[in-house]
Amino acid sequence: MVQRVLLASPRGYCAGVERAVDTVERALQVYGEPVYVRKQIVHNSHVVRELEDRGAIFVDSVEEVPEGATLVFSAHGVAPAVRDASEARRLTTIDATCPLVTKVHTQARRYADAGYTIVLIGHAGHEEVEGTTGEAPQAIVLVESVTDAEKIELPLDTRLAYITQTTLSVDETHAIVAALRRRFPQIEGPEKEDICYATSNRQWAVKELLDEVELLLVIGSHNSSNSNRLVEVARAAGVPAYLIDDAGGIDETWLSGVEVVGVTSGASAPERLVRDVCNWFRARGVPDVAEHRSVYEDVVFKLPLELRRAERSAA
Repeated sequence: MVQRVLLASPRGYCAGVERAVDTVERALQVYGEPVYVRKQIVHNSHVVRELEDRGAIFVDSVEEVPEGATLVFSAHGVAPAVRDASEARRLTTIDATCPLVTKVHTQARRYADAGYTIVLIGHAGHEEVEGTTGEAPQAIVLVESVTDAEKIELPLDTRLAYITQTTLSVDETHAIVAALRRRFPQIEGPEKEDICYATSNRQWAVKELLDEVELLLVIGSHNSSNSNRLVEVARAAGVPAYLIDDAGGIDETWLSGVEVVGVTSGASAPERLVRDVCNWFRARGVPDVAEHRSVYEDVVFKLPLELRRAERSAA
């Protein structure tokens, strides 16, 4: 029977997610309903449903947005072609791209303009990867694994650089970069790691927790890259781990013979979902629910400039 629940820290919302969600909420206040959002503003089904209830309309493409309407770009970023299509439809656009993703886009353009072939380490089909690739589609080669890094064939005199998706496994990315550097010693990379501080911190917090728990629950949606990476970190260390949307996703058979459960949440999961999971365990007689350690993140990103200007004009 479970006797103790330990909460990883830090967990949950990062500064980029906080900024993106605030952007949609405040855009609704400034522009009124509806405000359109291209793709999910962040990868969490609860957040998306709550914003829909407030008047946000989520679409897959710019073509679904009525001409002249207000459109928010998600935290994952968009390709230049999406911006061009929005301008052609005379949309009022608000860019909620995480500043750390914008930094990767800037790197991609800089390397491409300098004539480099760019290895983008990331997951095919992820919106962030699609947006980054769109910055320099002719120059970018996608690598998803060490196996891909070992197979990639490029001329020896190729000017080569690498960039990465921001929500990857720190350990796996280091292994991929090591393989690339071994095969292509001349490869260049960013001065500072592209994997964002929140992704790194949440993986570190899970690693710190694993020696004390027998099972890890990760709260996050199944399309959340950083949440999936937290599950992988635990499983790589031999600790069973499961990704759940909320307390309703807990399978009590997982808990058979388990006395200490760890709980964390991905960077797009609201803290209220963690509280719900804690209450789920308390309702089943678990006497001890506690923070493993308390780590404070003080990163804050300003709201998009276009939204701040609109708010000042409306004041």
